[in-house]
Amino acid sequence: MMEQNLSQYRIFYEVAKSGNISRAARELFISQPAISKAIGKLEDSLGTVLFTRNSRGVQLTEEGAVLFEHTRKAFEELSLGEQELRKFKDFHMGHIRIGVSNTLCRFIMLDYLKGFIEKYPHIKITIESQSSTHTLTMLEHQQIDIGLVAESKAQKMLRFLPVTDIQDIFVATPSYLENLRLREGEGADVFSVGNVMLLDRENITRRYIDDYMSVNHIIANNLLEVTTMDLLIEFARIGLGIACVIREFVEDDLNAGRLVQVKTDAQIHKRTIGFAYCPARMSQAVGTFLNFATDRKRDEP
Repeated sequence: MMEQNLSQYRIFYEVAKSGNISRAARELFISQPAISKAIGKLEDSLGTVLFTRNSRGVQLTEEGAVLFEHTRKAFEELSLGEQELRKFKDFHMGHIRIGVSNTLCRFIMLDYLKGFIEKYPHIKITIESQSSTHTLTMLEHQQIDIGLVAESKAQKMLRFLPVTDIQDIFVATPSYLENLRLREGEGADVFSVGNVMLLDRENITRRYIDDYMSVNHIIANNLLEVTTMDLLIEFARIGLGIACVIREFVEDDLNAGRLVQVKTDAQIHKRTIGFAYCPARMSQAVGTFLNFATDRKRDEP
């Protein structure tokens, strides 16, 4: 019944507000007879008289005054809602919840956020800093909108926007490798006799490296598990052992000679990092961010 009479309630509201049918007709751009007919239908459906007529126009009955108070609140709320939506559009407002690991946030996400916030300062950003595994779980449960993760075949229900490629490598300080050779001999397998540092087993990167090491028969007898990539890099820098890190994140150390790459027989295949999201529940703000990321990727040399 409410859906059928919504236009009638709008007409009733305008007539009650103006107290004049002709004025309401001008406001609504419909004829006076159409207004009178709509009011009559509404009165019939409600089983009550809403207006009395006089020489100056119309006046609400007691029942009409009760209905007007409720319709006034309803249409004022609708008007406020329309104003809010216009603000969303005019000022590019909204809220985006992003999941990202500490490392990817530091080396990749921060740069994107800086440019995006400069362009869209009215969009609220919430960052969930956690492992990529947890990020994917939150995406599946609709607890976040976007996740910055490595591309995976397991992301069946998600869409993926590539951002950059990364290369996993093993690194150590020159002094650590030199001391290892002095102690174990020139021909010793550094992976079997050295201290090998990897991310913990909950991490997607660790699973990827475990598969690589298994296929290439690399055995780490002295394994140290670390919770974050940042710690892995710091431990490698102080000479604690051989760490599997992302090359792009230690480029300055490699160029300066503070770290050196530990060569393996087979190179680790590159991985693609990007924004994972569910297209079925994409808000306007999320779409704005993904368009920004797409344009930025296209403009890169």
